[in-house]
Amino acid sequence: MSSDLVWKIAEDHKVKLKDYDPDFINKHVVQEQANAEMERLDQELSELQELLAAAQQNSLLMILQGMDTSGKDGTIRHVFSRINPQGCYVHSFKQPTDVELAHDFLWRVHTVTPGKGMMGIFNRSHYEDVLVVRVHDLVPEDVWSKRYKAINQFEKLLVDNNTIIIKFFLHISKDEQARRLEAREQDKDKAWKLSASDWAERKYWDDYQKAYEDVLSKCSTEESPWYIVPSNHKWYRNLVIAQTLVQTLRPYKDQWRGQLEARGRKELELLAQQRQSKEPS
Repeated sequence: MSSDLVWKIAEDHKVKLKDYDPDFINKHVVQEQANAEMERLDQELSELQELLAAAQQNSLLMILQGMDTSGKDGTIRHVFSRINPQGCYVHSFKQPTDVELAHDFLWRVHTVTPGKGMMGIFNRSHYEDVLVVRVHDLVPEDVWSKRYKAINQFEKLLVDNNTIIIKFFLHISKDEQARRLEAREQDKDKAWKLSASDWAERKYWDDYQKAYEDVLSKCSTEESPWYIVPSNHKWYRNLVIAQTLVQTLRPYKDQWRGQLEARGRKELELLAQQRQSKEPS
């Protein structure tokens, strides 16, 4: 993905979110053409998923993080509209249960990572354990500060076992969040999305921005990169995420197809042998 469409964070790069405009739209991207391009990308993503599922060589883990109303649900709904539900699932991480709290913070995460052939989407993730726990002082700093290293090691373990990891931070402005919350209040059909905590969390906005800066700075690697997605414009957000996913998976296409063709030739040979053995002498 070209850096002029969405921002891929280089390993060890110090991120300051004020340097990234959540209202950004690349001048070469035309909104009137976005629907047609999304249609093409959705079709290609569907084809890539079919190969991924059949080849059984890799898995995909996509992580979505962002402030309230940044569009995690909307991204999933639009970008994965043509994906076969048999090969894809979404996991949302809520407040840990007592059983989960009795284990290390990654215990509940590892059990829901995608197996080979599957696409897994995390709507929020293990990064909450260096975000909300930090902002709200749920654990001491000497505890959460060690978790960046643990997360990097955990994700490397997944990558070493053929998981393709791609992480998106949906970057919106504080003013845009206010507009979206107010729109929900005024729309009776969307009022169910409202939570008093959404407004309450806004007073921690600056704290969350600092926490996200550390996440993006410390946990983006070449094998498991973070992308900052300008998300004030929903159509642009969906487009660049779909394009980034397709461009990430596309290099595996020939490998998966070659493996499936070899498998097909082997099955044809077996079938021919079985038929020959049944022919009368």
